[in-house]
Amino acid sequence: MQIIISNSSKEPIYEQITNQIKSLILNSELREGEPIPSMRKLAKDLQISVITTKRAYEELEKAGFIYSIVGKGSFVAEQNLEVIKEKKLNVIEEQLDAVITNSKEIGLPLDELQQLLKILYEE
Repeated sequence: MQIIISNSSKEPIYEQITNQIKSLILNSELREGEPIPSMRKLAKDLQISVITTKRAYEELEKAGFIYSIVGKGSFVAEQNLEVIKEKKLNVIEEQLDAVITNSKEIGLPLDELQQLLKILYEE
């Protein structure tokens, strides 16, 4: 499992971790029941505080992406197909919100944005 932290990102480090692990689960790169690194190991690998990884894991557990067993570690939770679809839609909505914000900032009209989306979708 590879997590990349950007120090120049406006997004807090724990959110970067959370979003990347969610993405790995939603893209089936991490499968149900598969162990994920311990909080300490991930913190050491990323050279960050264990408190940061703990917060990321707590967020993932609260959202139903992982579960933890005391003394054994954290694992990818079973995902319902409808729940996965809904979560993927949420990710798409978040990404589209960013695209819309960026488009408005540069004055890109909606019809040009739609045209760009159509071109990229059909590739």
